[in-house]
Amino acid sequence: MTAFRTPDDRFDALPDFPFTPHYLEWNGLRVHHLDEGPRDAPVVLLMHGEPTWSYLYRHWVAPLVALGYRVVAPDHVGFGRSDKPVDDDFYVIERHCERIRHLIDTLDLRRISIVVQDWGGPTGLRQVCDQPERFERVFILNTWLHHEGYEYSDGIRFWRQMALDPERLGGDMPTGRIVAGSLRRSGHDLEAVAAAYDAPYDGFDSKAGARRFPWCIPFGEPEAGNAADQERCFSALPRLGLPIHVAFGDADGVFTWDWAQQWHQSLPGSTLDRIEGAGHFPQEDAPGDCLAVLRRHLPDART
Repeated sequence: MTAFRTPDDRFDALPDFPFTPHYLEWNGLRVHHLDEGPRDAPVVLLMHGEPTWSYLYRHWVAPLVALGYRVVAPDHVGFGRSDKPVDDDFYVIERHCERIRHLIDTLDLRRISIVVQDWGGPTGLRQVCDQPERFERVFILNTWLHHEGYEYSDGIRFWRQMALDPERLGGDMPTGRIVAGSLRRSGHDLEAVAAAYDAPYDGFDSKAGARRFPWCIPFGEPEAGNAADQERCFSALPRLGLPIHVAFGDADGVFTWDWAQQWHQSLPGSTLDRIEGAGHFPQEDAPGDCLAVLRRHLPDART
């Protein structure tokens, strides 16, 4: 399999990102994760989506470690420090699910509180439904699970239409510009944000993973997007008996605040937090508010 490996020096100058990389071998690929805090502590597993990577959670790591947690943040294959197969057809959602299962099983992660957002939802919540004994609680940020009756927003339909035509995005998948342009709060250094999310890539071939996530949205490609499996997980999640905390940036045109309220109502006993003025990536847009949500609902692991 031909794969691009991002040179390490691409990550040397990133601000607020002092973490030691960790790697596992999976299907002949080197795949990356952050792993900070005591190895015997309960785990916070931080799942990213499209087109981000573990850098998205850089402001979260130290505060969660200070609360006594082991913090693990994987990079999907094709993203961040992970190897990037250049064959677009490699990237279907089942492969991403298999890779995250391999991480959890290989590290034998237990007592997990998982945070999911964007494609981290379908790939991460699949793990919760398949191995609920490993999990203690679930935090659902701006994401979804496909199911019958789900109304895809105009925003997500427009995004898929744009992403399927590279010429409409300037001939390439502009990963950094997408993230920076999705932020809704003021005060961000948008140039630095864009540079950080461009850092893993070196042209068109290396961005196959980023190109394929939009293609796999289930209303367009149900098989590649694991539509049936997402529906299974949507039905199973409320029956697992786990604490579930929903927290959405309310300025997201892709996964809207209305959808957050609907999902919360379908999850008995769940909580709902509104991250005001934050867009699709609340981890980047409003890290302090996101951490406040976690602190309200996470036990202090130091006690």
